[in-house]
Amino acid sequence: MGSLSIWHWLIVLVIVALVFGTKKIRNIGEDLGGAVKGFKKGMNEATSEGTETTEKKQAGTETIDVQAKEKSDS
Repeated sequence: MGSLSIWHWLIVLVIVALVFGTKKIRNIGEDLGGAVKGFKKGMNEATSEGTETTEKKQAGTETIDVQAKEKSDS
């Protein structure tokens, strides 16, 4: 009663293919692949936007020296 052997997995695969059909399984695979690609693309865009935001913040950290004068009453 150990783990399932390769023959058990092949039988399960055949039964799944008979129940759902190969076209539906292929569509599920395509949908899953598209979702993974979309997730990766979103992560890359978020990373690049984060880098741009960090660069903008670093560019805005310059120190500007100014002199304050008291306002005189007229």
